[in-house]
Amino acid sequence: MNPLNSGRRIRLSAIRRTGTTLLATLGFLAAAPSAHAVPSFARQTGADCAACHVGAYGPQLTPYGIKFKLGGYTETDGKSGKVPLSGMIVGSFTHTQKRQDPAPDHSQPNNNHSLDEASLFLAGRLAEKVGAFIQATYDGIGRSTALDQVDVRAAHTLELGGKETIIGLSLNNNPGVQDPFNTMPVWSFPYTASALGVGLGGTGTMINGGLEQRVAGVSAYAFWNNLIYAELGTYRTLSPTMQSKIGIGRADDPGRLGGGTAYWRLAVFQDLKKQAFNAGVFGFNSSIQPRGESTGNRYNDLGVDASYQFLGTRKHVATVNTSFIRERQTLGQLFDAGEADSRKARLNEFKLNASYHFDQTWGATLGRFLTTGTADATRYDFSATGSPNSSGYIMQADWTPWGKEASWNAPWANLRLGAQYTMYTKFNGAKNDYDGTGRNAKDNNILFLFAWTSF
Repeated sequence: MNPLNSGRRIRLSAIRRTGTTLLATLGFLAAAPSAHAVPSFARQTGADCAACHVGAYGPQLTPYGIKFKLGGYTETDGKSGKVPLSGMIVGSFTHTQKRQDPAPDHSQPNNNHSLDEASLFLAGRLAEKVGAFIQATYDGIGRSTALDQVDVRAAHTLELGGKETIIGLSLNNNPGVQDPFNTMPVWSFPYTASALGVGLGGTGTMINGGLEQRVAGVSAYAFWNNLIYAELGTYRTLSPTMQSKIGIGRADDPGRLGGGTAYWRLAVFQDLKKQAFNAGVFGFNSSIQPRGESTGNRYNDLGVDASYQFLGTRKHVATVNTSFIRERQTLGQLFDAGEADSRKARLNEFKLNASYHFDQTWGATLGRFLTTGTADATRYDFSATGSPNSSGYIMQADWTPWGKEASWNAPWANLRLGAQYTMYTKFNGAKNDYDGTGRNAKDNNILFLFAWTSF
């Protein structure tokens, strides 16, 4: 599949014109009293949280939740008086195996208690065929407020070839945030993590947060016969002034995206009631020109992914999610500026996780992550070896007491308490002394205790 041929560029131009109209709508909605997420969806549909979410909470979607998202967040039980507003708060305790030097901003070198974030959501049905998921977040670590994830949809169901087909448009601000599966980086495990740790390494692919919230994009998608999902879209970066207005600041402005920027997705999904699976491919292609520069850098991301869910009677639920992303980089601007050792480079990201939930209440997840790439002492000067390679495991146990049909104060009250441990086997190119100061990968191991609630 080549989304950059001339015929598709014409269709992308039409999508961009539609996106301009939707962006104006988004500006109005974001200025409105924002607020809403999972509980508002439950109130709107009349279904309990466990109907849409594995383990009754969090981003991991069941087949019903996948179809609700593809349908534009518009399904309803027909009762009036539903207000699409919600809130969320995450608080935590973070302990690293060895204290950090320097300490994270506004924090101690170790053993930090923190309010990680507090969010308001506008999430749910806005009109008969229009719905939204818009999040505004106060970052308790950075002590700032910004527009967070955005996905505004228009969806319509019709027959195509005698088969039920959902077609739709998504206006969003992060490539992959509109995806219905839990293999895209923005929705993959860990679903919450310490903001005071070191993450999964010093670098990541462009589709893995490289443009998050700093772009506006529009994509067209179709879901045919409850089987085939396809999507094609494009993105443009927000101006530095707009980035400041929505609270994310100008410091990490990526520059201008080229006219051939394209996001695409193709997947097969099968809901067999007691089990479900999906497998697919996705890609993101763009050139990025830093502001004030005459040349740019090109990034071509290609990913493959798959998921499996055993649902049974919902008493015992098991899932497996995996993805692999290969990014080819052509670094013309960085090389010419002396900021890269080579014009050509690669970066690879692999994730695999498996989870088990009992009675939609008790959960356990084990994840593996692996990043590898071309060594470059100039670009990766934070590594003593000049390598971006990082790897490790993430283990999590959690308790979700509510979110079921007979739960206390359903669907208003939702809570997850969890303990998460991240163990690094390699960090930024080495197991030992990765930064030249004697710090080892295992020194970054994180114990993360969290309370995650929404209402």
